[in-house]
Amino acid sequence: MSLRHAVLGLLADQGAASGYDLLKRFEGSLANIWPATQSQLYGELGKLTTDGLIEISAEGARGRKEYEITESGRTELRHWMTEVLPVPVKRDETMLRVFLLGTIEPEQRRRFLTDAATRLRTRLAELEDLERRIDWNDDDLSTYGHLVLDWGQRFMAMRADWFTDVAEHIDRPAAAAPTGSAPTSPSPGPSSAS
Repeated sequence: MSLRHAVLGLLADQGAASGYDLLKRFEGSLANIWPATQSQLYGELGKLTTDGLIEISAEGARGRKEYEITESGRTELRHWMTEVLPVPVKRDETMLRVFLLGTIEPEQRRRFLTDAATRLRTRLAELEDLERRIDWNDDDLSTYGHLVLDWGQRFMAMRADWFTDVAEHIDRPAAAAPTGSAPTSPSPGPSSAS
């Protein structure tokens, strides 16, 4: 459902746009948190138009259509932003693999962990490069986009550090408790049934 709201948000924030323009906006600002393919985006534009949340504001050469958000679309966006709680993502394939590391050989475990750390550091470098390339300004999209990019950088750095730490401790006793691990649950107290 969030592709719908991403489109509404871009139209509300940046004004009318064609499908092509919106795809470029996605690639330039949302690709790291909510990617969309051309077919997904154009399909969603059709649904939003049918639902009366956007309208075609202009038609140009070769069937190019420009879309703008309607008042109903603004109402829907405000409702989603202020009253609908996000559903947390509960699936993480990488963490599932970590959970199952005991099913492979020790050398394969270390390789998996170090490869994961390397991929995350590569992704972190890409986000840092993206931050340098963007022409940040004082508008809301830049302000909040920069905050999301900062979150992404911190998240990638934290995960990369965690994978590196686990890879270094994987063969030691109590490997599941590297530095900074969560506290364990206290043991139950003495039984009151005596």
